[in-house]
Amino acid sequence: MRKNFGAKPYTYPQPVFIIASYNENGTPNAMNAAWGGISEANEISMCISAGHKTTKNILERKAFTVSMADAAHVTECDYLGIASGNKVSDKIQKAGFTVTKSGFVDAPVINELAVCVECKLKNYDEKTSRLTGEIVNVSVDENALDAAGNVDISKVVPIAFDPFNNQYVKLTEIAGNAFSDGKKLM
Repeated sequence: MRKNFGAKPYTYPQPVFIIASYNENGTPNAMNAAWGGISEANEISMCISAGHKTTKNILERKAFTVSMADAAHVTECDYLGIASGNKVSDKIQKAGFTVTKSGFVDAPVINELAVCVECKLKNYDEKTSRLTGEIVNVSVDENALDAAGNVDISKVVPIAFDPFNNQYVKLTEIAGNAFSDGKKLM
């Protein structure tokens, strides 16, 4: 037996992305977005409406960053999703985040979030609200690396959005090995 929920945007996992840009006066701005992901080897796509301040900033600056929200900053990341940049000009500061200008694109890197994808705007389709960016760099805070220099998910503790229950969940437990475990069935 199955329960039907109807036509809803319900899938697991939905990443919690923090998209950052600069306002017209140079102050950093960010928003929380769950509808997005990798769409090509060097491309990320996000679904964000034209009314967002972040969207306007990205169209003006032609650049943005996408940081992975983490368990240590759930409150701050959620705030960036419920406060509007059209009404609050200093959302990043109010969230307690600090930024460093990306060395690759004209957009801020949020220092407190360990993983950041730095992007150049490729396209924005206002009709579908689809924003695509060319990934030009991925930067990771050294505190999130293991002794061999690899990203340690247990140090990042990324979160995902649970649309069924309107909750954030931690993504830290390893369930298997990609491109390997399935070979047992070959």
